[in-house]
Amino acid sequence: MLIRKGKTGDIKRVAEIYDNIITEEENGRANVGWVRGVYPTEQTALDALNADELFVMEDNGVIVAAAKINKIQVPEYADADWKRKDAPDGKIMVLHTLVVDPSASGKGYGSAFVKFYENFALDNGCPFLRMDTNEKNKSARRLYAKLGYDEVGIVPCNFNGIESVGLVCLEKTLQ
Repeated sequence: MLIRKGKTGDIKRVAEIYDNIITEEENGRANVGWVRGVYPTEQTALDALNADELFVMEDNGVIVAAAKINKIQVPEYADADWKRKDAPDGKIMVLHTLVVDPSASGKGYGSAFVKFYENFALDNGCPFLRMDTNEKNKSARRLYAKLGYDEVGIVPCNFNGIESVGLVCLEKTLQ
């Protein structure tokens, strides 16, 4: 298993993972709250790549997971009841749009990616971690709780072009 910076040639595969997750949702086998053609799309992955913030996980040469990692807190975070309100912006790392291909779920890829994110944050001087997920995404919420992330609130909003989202904001502080 290898996690690395994304490359141009990875975009189609990352977009395919997004589509596979949305297909699972459309067929009633997942509930993440995404909308095909709205979010996430190939452009979502391309924007992350162009910002040099796209990371992909490979297993045996196949991309099985991806995420965007940066220090940018989305505007909706201003409405969350963060426990660490005193955390300096420059010391906060944010995980966005973590995806694992449904065909590869249950193999620990999500947990491994979050561990990578935590190490990346520490390596970059950021002990304060933040992320979000849709209130509907019970599996992500269980995973993040298991990994020590605290839900600090649910912000009602329109998010990434999707209306009426309950945005679950999560945080963790590393020592």
